[in-house]
Amino acid sequence: MSNSAASIGNDPLSRIAVLEVIERRILWLATRMIDWANHDRPADEIKVGGHQASSASMASIMTALWFGHLGGDDKVAVKPHASPVYHAIKYLTGELDRSHLTRLRSLGGLQAYPSRTKDPDVADFSTGSVGLGVVAPLFAAAARRYAESHFGAASDRGARFIALAGDAELDEGNIWEAIADPSLQDLGNVMWVVDANRQSLDRVVPGQKIKKLIQFFRDAGWHVEEIKYGRRLQEAFARPGGEHLRRHIDEMSNEEYQSLFAHDGADLRERFLAGAEPSMREFLAQWDDASVGALIRNLGGHDLGALIQAYRRCDEVADRPSVVFAYTVKGHGLPIAGDPLNHAALLTAGQMDALRSAVGLTPGTEWDRFDPDSDEGRVCASTGGELNNRAVEPRPRLPIPVSVGGAPSTRTSTQETFGRLLVRLGGIEGVGSRMVTTSPDVSVSTNLGGWINKMGVFDPAGAHDWLGDGRLLRWKQTASGHHIELGISEMNLFLMLHALGLGHELHGRHLLPIGTVYDPFVCRGLDALIYALYNGSRFVVVGTPAGITLAPEGGAHQSSITPSIGLELPGLTYSEPAYAAALDWILCDALEALARPSGGSAYLRLSTRPIEQSPFEEARRRRGEVELRSDVLAGGYRLREPGRPADVVLATCGPVVPEVLDAAVQLADEGVEALVLDITSSDLLYRGWRNGLRDATRVAGTSGGGHHLQSLLEPHERRLPIVTVHDAASHHLAWLGSVFGARTIPVGVDEFGQSGTIAELYGVFDLLAGQIVNAALLALA
Repeated sequence: MSNSAASIGNDPLSRIAVLEVIERRILWLATRMIDWANHDRPADEIKVGGHQASSASMASIMTALWFGHLGGDDKVAVKPHASPVYHAIKYLTGELDRSHLTRLRSLGGLQAYPSRTKDPDVADFSTGSVGLGVVAPLFAAAARRYAESHFGAASDRGARFIALAGDAELDEGNIWEAIADPSLQDLGNVMWVVDANRQSLDRVVPGQKIKKLIQFFRDAGWHVEEIKYGRRLQEAFARPGGEHLRRHIDEMSNEEYQSLFAHDGADLRERFLAGAEPSMREFLAQWDDASVGALIRNLGGHDLGALIQAYRRCDEVADRPSVVFAYTVKGHGLPIAGDPLNHAALLTAGQMDALRSAVGLTPGTEWDRFDPDSDEGRVCASTGGELNNRAVEPRPRLPIPVSVGGAPSTRTSTQETFGRLLVRLGGIEGVGSRMVTTSPDVSVSTNLGGWINKMGVFDPAGAHDWLGDGRLLRWKQTASGHHIELGISEMNLFLMLHALGLGHELHGRHLLPIGTVYDPFVCRGLDALIYALYNGSRFVVVGTPAGITLAPEGGAHQSSITPSIGLELPGLTYSEPAYAAALDWILCDALEALARPSGGSAYLRLSTRPIEQSPFEEARRRRGEVELRSDVLAGGYRLREPGRPADVVLATCGPVVPEVLDAAVQLADEGVEALVLDITSSDLLYRGWRNGLRDATRVAGTSGGGHHLQSLLEPHERRLPIVTVHDAASHHLAWLGSVFGARTIPVGVDEFGQSGTIAELYGVFDLLAGQIVNAALLALA
């Protein structure tokens, strides 16, 4: 129970009238914030927008939740369109300054949708990409379960994980992928509240879809609460003949019920009774025309007492998640209530004046908080004091080495090396205990087998190993395991990484999450990846195998655009090392960066192709360990020096490096000297160059220099022709030539692949050594 209840009696149910006053003030503030943004602020070229109707349908649900239920360390994901309601609550509880109320949807102000990285009062989850915010608390609860299984509870403040969703939001497929995943079962501290207003953006949701959704949840093992009718209707049902009224409403389609909101009085009565049994007309005669509308529209999602009781019943179910279907009216309490086209509708000035008067405010008092000595003021102050967002301490720095060593000096692939590095990292005290891997049913084929054998699979209850020892992969499932196995859902992978990557902020435990996925299917989980990064989560994702180098698998499993995704996403550093030792440095640095104030997440694109390591060892001898590591971590290094001043630059990365080195040898035989650059992170190179240019455009007199490419290329080399070679879309490295204005020939994969050998596919896409030689000669022509 919320401590705010103590300010108004032993139980919030005893003082519902106080909460109803708070609810009306929340509705006013939310509506006025949107109104101000659209009508009082200087007009922009386009409509500011906002969602007064969607906010109104959530006011009761959120009032009951914040002022009658939340407590401890509870975490809440707010329905995107209800962000003004959330900010109004935070303002009344003293957690948001008044100045923010007139800065909704403005630069540096309150965001259109709740953002934990950009709003001043959102600490738990960002929402906005529908469907993702709904399941975020489910994954967060799983992360809390993992953290407490390994480290114990970080505090004595219990936590419930709550999502507020619209009914149309449940159309998103990622929701059902999450609900079905075995790793997310038995989470009794999860509650979803569905705003069942039966309207989407464009239409009234057809049929009786909520009944089907309820059955879906029950079949998935969830506890379901249905809050369909308010007190007036429940009292009517209890009268003799009331069962006919209930049946008549229950059997109505959404469209028919919603059509009633455009009518009132005698007209409403006749429309409601159309097709009803004769006894219904007699029963409804107990209410006059003036009150029949209030009766028919009396839904449970606006009954604070019914909502609080439903939340409590969910708390009593400890062995499974719960969902509350709260039937509401979109636009409740506003003159646009129930209008099928009210999604983006805004109240007129006259309607706003009438609403202001109805809640007892004036233009001079419309932004006021409650009197602190009033019952409402005491409840708000108590809630704010209990749930106030607390500052998060910096993430702890762990003893992660610059290298774990042991990288083979003979032929090996980056994917194989990755598996070996994980095992070595797992043996480091203070590091292995924080590491957790996860994968969507591809753990073996992404080389997590050794890690799983060493660290085990996480299962909170443990599971008997029926197959026993003696297998290549030992699938030991215990509460101390360090691998979370998921079903085949890349959305779930990135949502789990999101939850684990916020372990410090949400659970007080800094984790080192590492996820693996087939590289082409990074695209399949892209929305969830973007969501995780937008939330400020930190993790390492490994896309492997990648490119057409995965030759026999064919075009469906051969990625080409993923490097561009990695380069262009904020909060993520993409790297594609070719050699084992470089991967060692990059992986260790990526894990260490998870705790850096200026750090972020990492994406490593790897390959199953074994290549000779001797060229890298030669570069190490020539450049020196410290200097070479610095270059690798800055984005690239000089892999092969020309025999005399270079004629051309060959820039490459990943598994095609051997072909590029062979091409350099062939060019030398023809009297053309080539400098070969191994681009370990085009992302870092581009970022350094772009940041310099941005500074130069913003500050007069600056040159925009100082980026790593300037140190890689001598002044006399900077205008040399460049051939870029990549097992990915050719445009990905093509920008390199524009840095110094050099002629550029980009070589890469610009069509879908097919099955074949590596040599055959490299030949199709001009990646063989002889073809690279031709590209270099063309660049020199």
